[in-house]
Amino acid sequence: MTGRVAITGMGAISALGRTREEFWDALAAGRSGIAKLEGISAPLRFSNGAQVRGYDPAAHFDAKEADLLDRFAQFGAIAAREAIAHAGLRGLPAQTAIVTGCSVGGIGTEDGQFEELYARNNPRIAPMTIPRIMANAAASRISTEWGVGGPVYNVSTACASSNHAIGQAFWMVRSGAVDCAIAGGSEAIFSLGFLKAWEALRVVSPDTCRPFSKDRRGMILGEGAGMLVLEPLEAARARGARVYAEIAGFGMSSDAHHITQPSSDGPARAMTAALGDANTPPEAISYINAHGTGTPANDPVETAAIHTVFGAHAGRLGVSSTKSMHGHALGAAGALEAIATTLALDRGVLPPTANFTERDPQCDLDVIPNTPRAEQIEWAMSNSFAFGGLNAVLVFRRAA
Repeated sequence: MTGRVAITGMGAISALGRTREEFWDALAAGRSGIAKLEGISAPLRFSNGAQVRGYDPAAHFDAKEADLLDRFAQFGAIAAREAIAHAGLRGLPAQTAIVTGCSVGGIGTEDGQFEELYARNNPRIAPMTIPRIMANAAASRISTEWGVGGPVYNVSTACASSNHAIGQAFWMVRSGAVDCAIAGGSEAIFSLGFLKAWEALRVVSPDTCRPFSKDRRGMILGEGAGMLVLEPLEAARARGARVYAEIAGFGMSSDAHHITQPSSDGPARAMTAALGDANTPPEAISYINAHGTGTPANDPVETAAIHTVFGAHAGRLGVSSTKSMHGHALGAAGALEAIATTLALDRGVLPPTANFTERDPQCDLDVIPNTPRAEQIEWAMSNSFAFGGLNAVLVFRRAA
């Protein structure tokens, strides 16, 4: 461990809006972006999703560029542009890292090409299919667009991808291995084949996402991207940059338990590791942006893990799931939630758990039901837990 790491820029595109501020305005109002699915013709057991609606690639890319990029990579590039502009950077330091999280890659491209091959008997696959579907396409596009020649890679650990990406970027900046990092994640998953695969798992809600509520019926899928600019705190201050928060700690673990069924031990170890990395006691944390998927299995397990780590202090924590508003964006979820947590620290507002109806004794936490809470806090945590039992946790500190 060496220096402190500042968040100086953020960019977001999601079901809640096309920019960081639109995203935050919805969160701070407790307004959900979950609505009827668009563009899916075949019947599904669920009918709602958190889509980026009315998106036009031509507003962001020329036709040739758009042809090279799947929707998820476009989202990643758009969020990175906003984050870099927000940080006031006209160019990036030579030793900049780009670390993205993406679970699925270009599933829309893949699904479309397989439909041509199998359903329409068209043997000709589009020549740029592979570059469009590769999960590192967003990282590579950002690198090319900004001339970044430092460490550039993608992390794919299902729903923990973005937190793993941000955490590793944080460690690189903190250690001095790089002078700056663009970190986050992107995802675009609304293709029929992929939705049918989620349907088969029977974990998607038929109506909406109600994390921690007794009548919760599952998750709601989402899409979008979030990117953050990370810099050494001293360097950010020296150039007069606005610091929105600090990343102070990162912890990760594996349940080593089951491919889909969660265990509370792994998440508890990741939270404990993140607190240790931040060198701060559990009692310092005031808010947790929970993984909070709204599934019957996840929410009680996360609650149990929080009680294990925080003990009596668990009852004094504000704990909310913003997935109730922006949906579960899989590999991009942690990035959107990192931005939500950063802005909660910066703006003095804790976003709520939307759609909440009934308290569940198995989820005995203060889940900030439905209504945002004005509260200036100093420390916060953001949890991401993935299929395969992979856990990644970030600790944030309010900017001094």
